Amino acid sequence: MPSLASWPMIRAMSPLPGTLAVCALLAFLAAAPARADLQDDIQALRTRDCRGGGVLLPALRRESRLDEAAHRRAQGSSLHDALAGSGYVADRSALLHASGTDRAVRGALRESGCGALSDPGYLDLGLYERNKESWIVLAAPYRLPSAAEAPAFAATTLRLVNEARARGARCGTRTLPPAPPLASSSRLDSAAAGQAQDMATYQYFDHRDHRGRLPMERTHDVGYHGSVIGENIAYGPSSPQEVVAGWLASPEHCENMLDARFTEMGLAFVAGHGERRPALYWVQELGVPQP
Repeated sequence: MPSLASWPMIRAMSPLPGTLAVCALLAFLAAAPARADLQDDIQALRTRDCRGGGVLLPALRRESRLDEAAHRRAQGSSLHDALAGSGYVADRSALLHASGTDRAVRGALRESGCGALSDPGYLDLGLYERNKESWIVLAAPYRLPSAAEAPAFAATTLRLVNEARARGARCGTRTLPPAPPLASSSRLDSAAAGQAQDMATYQYFDHRDHRGRLPMERTHDVGYHGSVIGENIAYGPSSPQEVVAGWLASPEHCENMLDARFTEMGLAFVAGHGERRPALYWVQELGVPQP
C-alpha cells in the first residue's frame, strides 16, 4: 500500500508556557490606614485565611523576576508580555490587581482572590505597588522533563493512544471505529528521535527535515521498511496527556492515530527553544512493517 499522502502538523493544543493567565480586577476603595506589608497579607490569606480549615499550603516564594513582571504589567504590558520580558518562563500564571488602602485590599483579596491564592499549583509570587494600587503575579515555573523520563513518557503515550483506539473516536466530521492496539517499535522510536532532534537543532516545525527528507525516507534510513507510514508532530505540550489530547482534537492527527492499518508506533520528544521559549518538540511515527 502507498504511504500516507500527507503528514499533518500540529502545534501545541494546550496553553503554552507563560500564557495561561487568570486575571481578576479587585477594585475596592475605603478610608483606612495606609498599606501594611502586602506580602504578609498574601501569605496569611494563602496559608490560613483562604483555606477555611482545609489543608494548609506552603507560603509562596518571592521571585524577583515576577516582581519585574508585575512592574511591567503596571506599565501596561499584557501578562504574557510582562512574563516574557522578565525572563520568567511560566507553566501557569495569574494576575491580581487591587486598589485601595490596607483594609480595602485585604478585603478584596479575601473576597475575590482566594481562588488563585489557595491554588496549590502556584508556587511563586511577584509584587509591585504604586500609590494605592497593587499588582500581584502568581506563577509556577515551566519545567522541561529530563531525558530520564522519556521511557515513561513513551509508555504513557502509547497507553493513551491505545485507549483511544479501543474506544474509537470522532475525528472532525468522521467517526472512526475501534482499532487494534499498537505495539512499540524501537526503530520507529529512533526515527522519531531523529526528527525531534533535527527540529530542535535547526529550530523549525515541519515533517520535512532540514535535508528535505519526508517520514517514509527517514524511517527507511533507520531500517524500518513500512508499507504505510504516518507521522504526527507537536511543539509545546509538556506531558503525554497534553500531546495526545491535542492530537485527538485535530481531525487529521486523530485519523492518523486511529487508522486501523497502523500496527506499530514510535515516539520521541526533545527540548528546544522555538518561538523564543523552551518547550518540547514531539514526534510520533506510525507504521506497518513489510513482511
